[in-house]
This record gives sequence, C-alpha cells and structure tokens, in this order.
Amino acid sequence: MSQRKDEIRVLVENRRVRHEYTLEETWEAGIALLGSEVKSLRAGQGNLAEAWIRITPDGAWLMQCHISPYAQANRQNHDPVRQRRLLLHDHELNKLWKATKHGGMTVVPVKMYLKGSLIKLEIALARGKKLHDKRESIKERDAKREIARARR
Repeated sequence: MSQRKDEIRVLVENRRVRHEYTLEETWEAGIALLGSEVKSLRAGQGNLAEAWIRITPDGAWLMQCHISPYAQANRQNHDPVRQRRLLLHDHELNKLWKATKHGGMTVVPVKMYLKGSLIKLEIALARGKKLHDKRESIKERDAKREIARARR
C-alpha cells in the first residue's frame, strides 16, 4: 500500500482548539522526531490535548505533546513528553515571535498528519475566546445542525 506524495492522513487532532481559540492564520511545520516516535504516531499513539508551542529566539518548540513509547523499541525508546523542535522558516518564526510578544496572540498546535512519508504539524496563530464568544460558537453550531436536519 503506497501513499501518493500529496495524500494526507490525519494522525492526531486537537479538537478543543477551535472551541477555546479564534484561529487567525495557520502554518505547516515539520517536526524533529525520533524513529520510535514516528512508529508510535503511525500506530495512532499521539495526543495533542495538553500540547502548546513555545517560541524562543532560537526556534519553535512543541511542548507537552504526549507520544506513547513504542512497544518494540525497548532500550532505544523515547521520553513520551519531551520537547520537540518545530522546523519553520526564519520569516515564519519572526512573524510568530512578534505576534506572541507584542500582539497578545498565542501559537497552538491544531493537528498532526502524515503528508506522503513526512509527519507535519499544523500550527495556528490564535486569540483566546471569552465565555460569551464560546456560547456564540455553540449557538451557531446548533443552528447549523438544525438546518442540516431540516434539509434531510
């Protein structure tokens, strides 16, 4: 079973992000992973629920992303919640750095997916929602659901 180069398969998705934040702009970032982490992710053993992204002058880092240890890796296994470097261009890092330091924005991981044979992370520049914004989003979602039901 070979994958095409442009085929995308979602491995892990952070569904809570769209409820907690308003997403402004998204980027695709590569991740520096170990072999046992790749095998574990391909088996569906990742979790982005508690993950967040730290932007520093020397790069971007994925923090608190839990990737379960791979059973067959024995001694060469990885630390499940180690920090992982994100691979971004300098101009992207500069834009994220400025937005987080001066714009009151945050960078959040949205989903991790397989693009061809590479594992990529979709990150977004986001602004936190207030309680009334969350309620408004829920009302909109319910209204769309009612319209879909009526059409059927």
